[in-house]
Amino acid sequence: MSEILTINGLRKTFEGKPALDDVNVHLQSGKIYGLLGPNGSGKTTLIKLINGLLVPDRGEIYVEGHKPGPESKSVVSYLPDKLYFNTWMKVSDLLHYYADFYTDFDIQRAKDMLKRLQIDEHKKMKNLSKGTKEKVQLILVMSRRAKLYVLDEPIGGVDPAARDYILETIITNYDPEASVLMSTHLISDIENVLDEVIFIRDGQIVMAAVVDDIREREGKSVDELFREVFRC
Repeated sequence: MSEILTINGLRKTFEGKPALDDVNVHLQSGKIYGLLGPNGSGKTTLIKLINGLLVPDRGEIYVEGHKPGPESKSVVSYLPDKLYFNTWMKVSDLLHYYADFYTDFDIQRAKDMLKRLQIDEHKKMKNLSKGTKEKVQLILVMSRRAKLYVLDEPIGGVDPAARDYILETIITNYDPEASVLMSTHLISDIENVLDEVIFIRDGQIVMAAVVDDIREREGKSVDELFREVFRC
């Protein structure tokens, strides 16, 4: 097991106000991590920094030893919290776009997942529901053979009936040597697939723990502990 993501002393401000302050995160390969916190806690800012979409004011980020850039992006598969595809494109167009752009994209894996969710790859994105569009986007992300999957609210807009399959898709479609970092506010829905959790509030990490240790030490679920820490 090796360290796939290293973050030390990270700080990011917007208009002089800290969005993240002295954040330290260390992720090991082969694990699923939950990045948990209320709205405005800094989850999306942290994810964007990992993916090189923002530049830190201070601190360092390394993905497999690389600072955010072409080398790190080649091993990170990123699911943003918003849809970003052109609506005129067909699902099949997106499959070929990903296959052309990412050498680690497994188009057959994507086709199989689309079939299981009964999504017609010949349909245009504009003719799909918002929830189905989000499923397509997640399928594309999880069909890469990446080293780190960074998922921002992967089940936020998915109907409850599909959540179990989406989570199964996540846990069965990443390499054992890879890691998954996902943010969500639907903690009770995902805690059974998590190995470790990171609690973030007001731009600072307030807790990082192994899920089994929380249950054994605290005698409660991650969701219960989260509600206690954040008084939800």
